[in-house]
Amino acid sequence: MKVFNLACEHDHTFEGWFASADDYDTQLARGLLECPVCSSRAVRKLLSAPRLNLSQASEPVAPRALAPTAAAAPASGQAPAKPPSAEAMAMQALIMKMAREIASNTEDVGERFADEARRIHYNEAPERGIRGVATAEQARELADEGIDVMAFPMPALLKEPLQ
Repeated sequence: MKVFNLACEHDHTFEGWFASADDYDTQLARGLLECPVCSSRAVRKLLSAPRLNLSQASEPVAPRALAPTAAAAPASGQAPAKPPSAEAMAMQALIMKMAREIASNTEDVGERFADEARRIHYNEAPERGIRGVATAEQARELADEGIDVMAFPMPALLKEPLQ
């Protein structure tokens, strides 16, 4: 089992578990990898130190510094990937917390969002928190009618049932 530290084009970091390095390469080439925060499919592998199972070793082995390799070097003209700052990681965690809170306290009405928001606003349906999908035009029309809506992109991992 290979565990890689990954990042998307927006520097959201996450882990990926793969049967082998070839499995990672295959999934990347087929476009199967995506960021759990923003759903970007522009994913790259970050440098990380390997974990070695040395339970048979009699003395601890000191880690060696990793030499840069051609595979780890950025493409020409690109700046090397820098690890996300503590502030960026804290912001990502806060966004995920907010997304979980929204998902657990609202009803997903999907594509019917604009219609259901109107029904609630005009007292044709019980008042409750809802979430769903609306086009920019639908959101403008709702705002024109005095219906408050807020866009909040939900990370892809929250599209599955919450645990």
